[in-house]
Amino acid sequence: MNEQSKRTKKDPSEMRHGYTTGSCATAMTKAALQGLVTGKVPEEVTIYLPVGKYATFKVSAFEVVDGGVMCETIKDAGDDPDATHKARIQSTVYYSNEEGIHLDGGIGVGRVTKPGLPVPVGQAAINPVPRKMILGVAQEGYDYYQLNRGINVVISVPDGEEIAKKTLNGRLGIIGGISILGTRGTVVPFSSSAFMASIAQAISVAKEAGCDHLVITTGGRSEKFALKQYPHLPEEAFIEMGDFIGFTLKNIARKKIPKVSLVGMMGKFSKLARGVMMVHSKSAPISFEFLAEMANRVGVDEKTQQEILQANTASQVGEILQGNDAFFEALSKNCCYYALNHMNAEIEVSTSLYAMNGDCLGKAENIDKLDENDWYRG
Repeated sequence: MNEQSKRTKKDPSEMRHGYTTGSCATAMTKAALQGLVTGKVPEEVTIYLPVGKYATFKVSAFEVVDGGVMCETIKDAGDDPDATHKARIQSTVYYSNEEGIHLDGGIGVGRVTKPGLPVPVGQAAINPVPRKMILGVAQEGYDYYQLNRGINVVISVPDGEEIAKKTLNGRLGIIGGISILGTRGTVVPFSSSAFMASIAQAISVAKEAGCDHLVITTGGRSEKFALKQYPHLPEEAFIEMGDFIGFTLKNIARKKIPKVSLVGMMGKFSKLARGVMMVHSKSAPISFEFLAEMANRVGVDEKTQQEILQANTASQVGEILQGNDAFFEALSKNCCYYALNHMNAEIEVSTSLYAMNGDCLGKAENIDKLDENDWYRG
């Protein structure tokens, strides 16, 4: 069993909080500036986090480079299953001939190429809060040491380009590495905030790119099916929402996107079809009673209804009813109705249901009004 698997089995109450890439970069900036000015790199430094507490970071490595000092720490994400856990986060501080403090990204820090993100196109993907933190400690050091010349701060992540392949950065138009993130300074184990933030950013990028039709999916497999179904849409139009259906729909409505298509499989969409907007397995179980009643409404015989009630998974229900177009159309329509009701906006909704093997079980398209006579609410 690998280390991450061991971490995920811990009791949530016993899980350790970790630190963001932004906090690590801030701490190493403080250490590197101290090393540059005094000639001695500290073994550790303490910074104040946005969450309202102090944190101490060890300097795991340092190097005197031409005109500057580089300090590195190893990111500790605590017990969060984070792609950047144990990443090497570096800050190099140089003297500059230009006045003031200048911040940029180096190797492994992505660069923004699409509008819609909180960082302007062309800049290093260092988000606003980490940017403020880094510039803040640099200014503190600048004032404390009474410097009379400018400094350049460069944040790097040596393995950042490889780590970025495990994130949504490419889809967001962040090229060449990871983003330097964090609004609290700490990482909460199994928190949803980072994923939700990436969804909101992806919707903003799509809006700025001129997309008027978004396709939202629950994961990589359903996205593959969606890409085949909507080959004419640009990459930005496809957004993985995971379990956060309600959050995603609200953000789409807020951006006034006129059309959205939901593509997924029986497990999560059988929950959406009865109005569940957070479809994690721990948040809401599959209701086989609901599925049996939906089957009853479209004329499925009692024997098959009993099979549905005895099923172990929603996918098994999909197999039992595969070929029953009326059932899957009714289920898909129910997804559309609940989505429309949740968004409370003028928007056209479609839903497509797929089997695990990629077969399209059924769909409902271009629903823009609630039909109380057709909408089954249990």
